[in-house]
Amino acid sequence: MRTLLIIGGGFLLLAICLLVARVVGGSSGLAKGVWVYVPLWLACAAANMWMGVAKAGYSVREELPIFLLIFAIPAAAALLVVYRVGPSR
Repeated sequence: MRTLLIIGGGFLLLAICLLVARVVGGSSGLAKGVWVYVPLWLACAAANMWMGVAKAGYSVREELPIFLLIFAIPAAAALLVVYRVGPSR
């Protein structure tokens, strides 16, 4: 359940990045918003993995597949946005 909530948080962060990019740069800014989002989301997913290892007591081997899932699903959606709107100019 926690994994789904974190993935949902990733989609919420993506929506915020896209909204800010749209307001600041118009439709051409959407791709730039994705390029801001991806490293930010990577850091959030890595922090979640660190919490699982350091605080919850899981091993890196146990947390790595969850990290990949948590990062990849929202990041793939973000890259789909870039594909649909085209690269930033």
